[in-house]
Amino acid sequence: MPLVSRRREIRADYWPGFVDAMATLLLVIIFLLSLFMLSQFFLSQELSGRETALARLNAQIAELSELLALERAGSSEQADEVIAMSASLDALMNQRNQLQGQLSREQENGDGQTQEVTALRDQLASEREVGADALSRVALLNQQLRALRRQIGALEEALEASEARGRESSTQLADLGRRLNVALAERVQILNRFRSDFFGRLRVILAERSGIEIVGDRFVFQSEVLFPTGSDALNAEGREELDKLATELIALSEEIPDDIDWVLRVDGHTDSRPLAGGGRFRDNWDLSAARAISVVQYLISRGVLPERLVAAGFGEFRPLDTAETPEAYERNRRIELKITER
Repeated sequence: MPLVSRRREIRADYWPGFVDAMATLLLVIIFLLSLFMLSQFFLSQELSGRETALARLNAQIAELSELLALERAGSSEQADEVIAMSASLDALMNQRNQLQGQLSREQENGDGQTQEVTALRDQLASEREVGADALSRVALLNQQLRALRRQIGALEEALEASEARGRESSTQLADLGRRLNVALAERVQILNRFRSDFFGRLRVILAERSGIEIVGDRFVFQSEVLFPTGSDALNAEGREELDKLATELIALSEEIPDDIDWVLRVDGHTDSRPLAGGGRFRDNWDLSAARAISVVQYLISRGVLPERLVAAGFGEFRPLDTAETPEAYERNRRIELKITER
């Protein structure tokens, strides 16, 4: 009986402790769940509060670890519950590690973003400096543009004044041109009249001489009248004809007014056949020029003023007849005289 009553007393003393342990375990679990929910809330609200929440969580975990250690020492029957709590604790530890990793990554991201912000600020400052420099350049260009506009305005005024003077000058020039044309026409008419008189007298003087003719405004000597074949030396008959011409030229120079600047142009021409080699003339052009000069020099020796004479050679390049016949060759070999203005 004493043994039975002692066992009952022992069983009666154990049950209240077990109930207390279970109540404590339940409270611990409720507390852990509440703590987990709070930590999730704080982690979702602020990134900076995560470290504090983790520290608190670590403290709670440490307390729970102590409580579990105590419970393990006090009751072996609670081993399963302790194992479950250990698993929960491990899960919480893993979650804490995950949160710590996430916090580290977010801190790294925050550092990278800080660097980007710093770089953007530096770039903005540089762009502000460039913008200030560009604004100063624009201001300088505006000043230069205003100065240029003032210069253009002055030039436009000067141009308008010049155009006004130009219009006035154009009117004066047009009037002067008309008067000059009238004066030139009068001078040409006077020169033509004297030329007609001169050629008319020559026609009378040389009417019976073959190889001399008047073609338009030119007096034409066939080369054979003045020169031997292939030579620029005047023959006797040519000098006789040129004496008559010189006499009329001297008389003409006394009749034409001094304000008419006239000249007698002597043009030498040949046919198209090339010269024989070995002569003193290189080609027909050389021969035609030499014959024109010979005529001019002879007229000067007979008293004609040198300033009233011009010699020119045209070779075979201005033929009167383009046929390849003896008659055409003879016609193209000539000395032409023409009175014209200088």
